[in-house]
Amino acid sequence: MAIINTGLLTKGLRSEFFNRFEAAPTYYQDVATRIPSTSDRETYRWLGTVPKMREWGTGRIAKGLRTESYSVENLKYEATLEVDRDEIADDQTGQIRIRVGELAVRAATHKDYLISQLLIHGESVGYESYDGAPFFSTQHVSGASGNQSNKLTAPAMTPDDPADTEFKAALKQAIAQMLTFKDDQGDPMPLSATGLVCVVPPTMYFTALEAIRAAVVDNSSNVLQDIARVVAFPWLTDLSKWYLLKNDGVIRPFIFQDREPIEFNALTESSEEGFKREKFLYGVRARYRMAYGYWQFALRTDFVAA
Repeated sequence: MAIINTGLLTKGLRSEFFNRFEAAPTYYQDVATRIPSTSDRETYRWLGTVPKMREWGTGRIAKGLRTESYSVENLKYEATLEVDRDEIADDQTGQIRIRVGELAVRAATHKDYLISQLLIHGESVGYESYDGAPFFSTQHVSGASGNQSNKLTAPAMTPDDPADTEFKAALKQAIAQMLTFKDDQGDPMPLSATGLVCVVPPTMYFTALEAIRAAVVDNSSNVLQDIARVVAFPWLTDLSKWYLLKNDGVIRPFIFQDREPIEFNALTESSEEGFKREKFLYGVRARYRMAYGYWQFALRTDFVAA
């Protein structure tokens, strides 16, 4: 669909769209590794670990990639506004520009929405990690790692409204669990408590902030001070669940498979729609996919009744 030049109107709306698109706050780039895609799907076989350093001894011992593979197909997304020609002619208050601006925000935050869906469904069948287990599972096994879990529970008097002290205890538990993960060779993964992000439902946002940024009350109350960033996703509707993500690894918890970037297109007065129906169309399209990366860099905690 080519852009039809209608002079300042289309040019101005396109500029409005991309200004709003680029200014919209998004978080996907912090927790997803961008992988440029050149075909309809990509297959990943990087999800083992590289060998650790060893003494040279009798020479090099080469180790190949593990047999686990993960194929991700790109998807096409679109959103289109239909505007009556009379609305354009009578628009004196900038309503069309406002709608295009809202379209830009929706397009920009769509990748955050997709990550929220991967979080929400991550413990369900059909939402598997590279090892064949659901992304959040108590039965992750790879090579010589043994059985490992990134699916935790934590006690709370009111699971849908935990206290800051309860969140702090749950965060300590989640960090400790992440630091104990082993690789497919049975060795501890070289992880540190850095690059941590707590993704929470909106109702848990200030509780998480208070837990992490608590003032000193006793000798240990500020152990977690500013150790993690807190992000609230409005799409998380299970009020007792939150997620700890690590975003400073070479591969992050999620993969952003980028095939074709966002485009803004228009069909206006010179188009068939504009001539026959006097309807102008303004739309966006893109091709990409959000998928799971390292499950070791993501833990789900569910607060349960104490």
